[in-house]
Amino acid sequence: MTRISLHALLISSLAAVTTARNCKDLKIPLSLSAVNTDLAIKTPVSDIDVTNLVLSLVQPASAPVSNSTGNSSSSISGNYTIGATYCEPDGGPGSVLQVLTHGIAFDRSYWDFRSPHHNHSYNHNHSYSYSYVEAALARNYSTFAYDRLGLGASSRGDPVAEIQAALEVSSLHQLTRQLRAAQVPGVKARFDKVVHVGHSFGASQTFALTAAHPDGVSDGVALTGFSQGLQSFGAAFVFAGNFVQARKAGYAPGYLALGDAAALQTLFFAPGGFDPAVLDAAYRTAEPVTVGELVTIGGTALGNSSFGGPVLVITGGELQDLPYSLERDLPFCGGNCAATSPNIPAQVKQSYINASYFESKIVPGAGHGLNLEYSAESTYESILDFFDKSVRNQAENSS
Repeated sequence: MTRISLHALLISSLAAVTTARNCKDLKIPLSLSAVNTDLAIKTPVSDIDVTNLVLSLVQPASAPVSNSTGNSSSSISGNYTIGATYCEPDGGPGSVLQVLTHGIAFDRSYWDFRSPHHNHSYNHNHSYSYSYVEAALARNYSTFAYDRLGLGASSRGDPVAEIQAALEVSSLHQLTRQLRAAQVPGVKARFDKVVHVGHSFGASQTFALTAAHPDGVSDGVALTGFSQGLQSFGAAFVFAGNFVQARKAGYAPGYLALGDAAALQTLFFAPGGFDPAVLDAAYRTAEPVTVGELVTIGGTALGNSSFGGPVLVITGGELQDLPYSLERDLPFCGGNCAATSPNIPAQVKQSYINASYFESKIVPGAGHGLNLEYSAESTYESILDFFDKSVRNQAENSS
């Protein structure tokens, strides 16, 4: 068989895997309300304005990772639409639904990077699968991945006053309530358990969800690329992002994009731990962040939660057999998640004192963007094993 026919067979096989899944794209109307922070920030209209804003935000008195204490607040409400993709295994929805919340620089495709428009861009020299959705479906979990409010196929909004962390947490709460009640159009299944997986800012929002609604909303959480160290390390994130005005169509001034592929690499990828073609594909499809998100993100990861379910915190860590350290979760660990004892992810246990089970893990050779690195399959196995033993198996044993 020639190389061309082998390549054609591979593409055909990948297409078969994709089309065999029971997935549907959804548009979900939500009526939301939240208490946002009144920010004394003028919307930047040029790249120079963005740089000036970054320089002002990283000052200690106004750092973007602060919890915005000292600022006034105001109620905000409105009708919005959330773009999402629901997938279930071929054999049916199963008993557990996973709600997936992406972080900054991505949309919901972060969870399914092995989608058709990415297949040609990577994986040509490796057998790694970068799709968490595929891994979850193979373990008989259904998934619900959505674009965070203000991004992707979801409704836009004022990037300073409106699209802030509080309103986004409200959207996650409302989506979860509707999913639990089988009220989301296009998702007919009623699940025994609903769990949450978040990455980076999405993990911070998941933490905030469990803090605000500890009972009856989530049956378990996996916080990926997460710690409560953003207060200490957030300035490095803002500087490394080299932010500029977003150039993508549909985004107004005040939506900020990473300045170049090097910024994405610095923030999300561990040296030697990724395929350059994945970095290229991720940068070409990168999504922006709002000024409001940058200023309010820190408040979502602070404080304690009385949540009583199981909790996993997992992020990238050190690989010892190379001449340089691969401790590269820069935004949430400052580049070294093992710098303290207990390590930085393990310290989250102090904020989940009522958790029925707590586990933390540092993935060797990974950075902050766990789903896009060679270690992705190992990360997925850890997350799914965690949910198997702490949620699904217990539910099945008690039924």
